[in-house]
Amino acid sequence: MTIWVRLFLIALAALPTWAQADVTVFACEPEWGALTQELGGDKAKIFTATSALQDPHRIQARPSLIAKMRQADLVVCTGAELEIGWLPVLLRESGNNRVQPGGPGYFEAARRVNLLERPSRLDRAGGDIHPAGNPHIQGDPRNLLPVADGLAQALSQIDASNTGYYQARLTDFKLRWHGALQKWSQRAARLRGVAVVMQHRDPYLPAWLGVHAVAELEPLPGVEPSAAHLATVLDRLKQTPAKMILRPAYFSPRPSEWLAERAGIPVVELPFSVGGSPAAKDLFGLYDDTLDRMLEAGK
Repeated sequence: MTIWVRLFLIALAALPTWAQADVTVFACEPEWGALTQELGGDKAKIFTATSALQDPHRIQARPSLIAKMRQADLVVCTGAELEIGWLPVLLRESGNNRVQPGGPGYFEAARRVNLLERPSRLDRAGGDIHPAGNPHIQGDPRNLLPVADGLAQALSQIDASNTGYYQARLTDFKLRWHGALQKWSQRAARLRGVAVVMQHRDPYLPAWLGVHAVAELEPLPGVEPSAAHLATVLDRLKQTPAKMILRPAYFSPRPSEWLAERAGIPVVELPFSVGGSPAAKDLFGLYDDTLDRMLEAGK
């Protein structure tokens, strides 16, 4: 082996690890990590910062997350201020100019859909209010189609040499997703008009399934229910009965179980995101399992 070959191999080994992947992606939530995997395939190296069992509003900006942000070529997050408590810190402390807001390496899914529940008045006394609207857009799987279009475009902009690859995967994903939406719509017909109680306010799931939310366990968004509020909800259910209580996987089970025991209705733990249940291993499994659980409770 010549000295020049040796020097070349040493230089190659010294390259940063992020250079070995076509696109290194920092995904804020599991649903966007899963969608990026669908579109990026083996061209994307994806790190997901949170799990379905964590509250995405309340994440600590740990040094390990800053290190991952420093390596990223593309950041994929919900936006609409869902990550306002931690994402800006990661972006600032990472010093990574490739992924700052406004640039091609920064993608917000919420900018691709029409957000529901835009507040007419901003007042912190109203709980965790998001000025742009409710950010939990993954509650309606139809929202993933425009997000997928925008994300494929972002991947192509970052990695133009693989544009054809990303567009082909986008076409394949949308074909499979349209088929799944049709299947889910047929299965969900039994749920339309069903009265439910929601532990945490989510307008997107009712918009998709046609269920009717008659009460919420949180008195205000992000505020734990008191015993007095739960008693008020119980009284309301005597006048307007509900079929089930819907609780996202990362929420405490105590309030919903208290109400379920006294109202005589089941609690349905929803996966909420990819990884929120054993069956929700990917995006398709997420909505399959959501429907399975609700249909079982609605029998």
